[in-house]
Amino acid sequence: MPYSPAYRPDPRFQALGGEFSDPVAPADFPETILRFRNDRAAATVGLETLDDAEWVRRFGRFDPLPDNQVQPLAMRYHGHQFRSYNPDLGDGRGFLFAQLRETGTALNKKGRLLDLATKGSGQTPWSRSGDGRLTLKGGVREILAASQLEALGVPTSRAFSLVETGEALTRGDEPSPTRSAVLTRLSHSHIRFGTFQRLAYFDQRAQIGVLVDHVVETYYPHLADAADRPAALLEAVIAATARLLARWMAAGFVHGVLNTDNMVVTGESFDYGPWRFLPRNDPNFVAAYFDHQGLYSFGRQPEAVFWNLQQLAACLTLVGDQAGLLAALNGFSDAYRLALRAAMLDRLGVQARDADHDVELVNAAFRALAEGGDALRWEPFFFDWFGGEASEARALAGPRAGLYGAETFRAFRSLLGDYAPERPERLDEAVFQRPEPEELLIEEVESLWAPIAVEDDWAALHAKLGRIEEARRAYGLGQLDNKKAAF
Repeated sequence: MPYSPAYRPDPRFQALGGEFSDPVAPADFPETILRFRNDRAAATVGLETLDDAEWVRRFGRFDPLPDNQVQPLAMRYHGHQFRSYNPDLGDGRGFLFAQLRETGTALNKKGRLLDLATKGSGQTPWSRSGDGRLTLKGGVREILAASQLEALGVPTSRAFSLVETGEALTRGDEPSPTRSAVLTRLSHSHIRFGTFQRLAYFDQRAQIGVLVDHVVETYYPHLADAADRPAALLEAVIAATARLLARWMAAGFVHGVLNTDNMVVTGESFDYGPWRFLPRNDPNFVAAYFDHQGLYSFGRQPEAVFWNLQQLAACLTLVGDQAGLLAALNGFSDAYRLALRAAMLDRLGVQARDADHDVELVNAAFRALAEGGDALRWEPFFFDWFGGEASEARALAGPRAGLYGAETFRAFRSLLGDYAPERPERLDEAVFQRPEPEELLIEEVESLWAPIAVEDDWAALHAKLGRIEEARRAYGLGQLDNKKAAF
């Protein structure tokens, strides 16, 4: 038996029935070459003991996991795409493959329910004119995005597996023909805002009620006794989504495609297409080349997220009290401000003081990033000042010493000096003895892909992933958030 005792199958979504998904078959790929397996993520669900042959059988051929879903399910949903409603969506190149319980914690002994779902696994009833495939480069980009986001404390899906599949794909936005792959991700739910939107579109009120109950009982069981479940659920989703948004902003991350079908009820980031990390502070920075109006630019992400939450609330009005739902929506601004304060203090590696001082420091940090202009990259700023006053000597001896000595940084440095480091032992890690942090700007992504495309050389990518993992352990970000997100 290749499965560890930690393997705990719990396929719950299939019980919702045919109104929510369609059974599908995976593509029969000509090749299955294992390119990446995330053993750390696999250990959280008892799959790290699989040998490579068994791994490929499960995540390249998609033979069902023991006691799990007997067949993959393409999930049904609609969504707003760049604010235009699209009723022809659904899993067009992926499916829900399995659901498992995560290793339990002291806070949640049962363990969170996690999904194994795919991208590039073949055509489904929702593929429209698409081929249901994923480029190998797209899979590599998703691995990089998820790894860096996790290292920066963002609640994110994890790239679980990447298998090259031996097909030549034609794409309009990269040189073709290009190599193909199938990606499996490990996520805390794939129930999208658009899952509710589809039911509302067809005025299926009873099914919305069923979905509310499923989400509460599966992901927010502490709300089981709420007098108004829809409003209580919306409030919980808002809190989780505000935390995600705050972590994106503190990480300088631009998702690029903040459509309602790309946001899930557990407040976890997933599905990385045209993402970017900020080179430097720029509210107008966009990730998607087709976002001509800057709708999802870095500075407009809070607006986009709140708009999406409003669409979810509109669906819930069919089964819930409007006053309660409006009250929940009105709490978004406060929830986001609190979450952003916590995220920024976490990124600076300092202990919270009180609301007034903390807000003043956070505002000063954003001003410093803005005043640094083109000379100050986003990620090095947080790297240099991580630990607050304890890192001042390091920052003033580093590559940006001349910049930090300028008058424009005086207010930030003065305020930061009043803050004690949080877990100061982290500064002893080897990562902080280096002059530069691990960044992930688009130029580096292209440089990591080039040797794979030309020579099938994966060494640079694996070395980069190793450095990102070292940074993740050194920073130890998002720990308080993770404890709060018990379900």
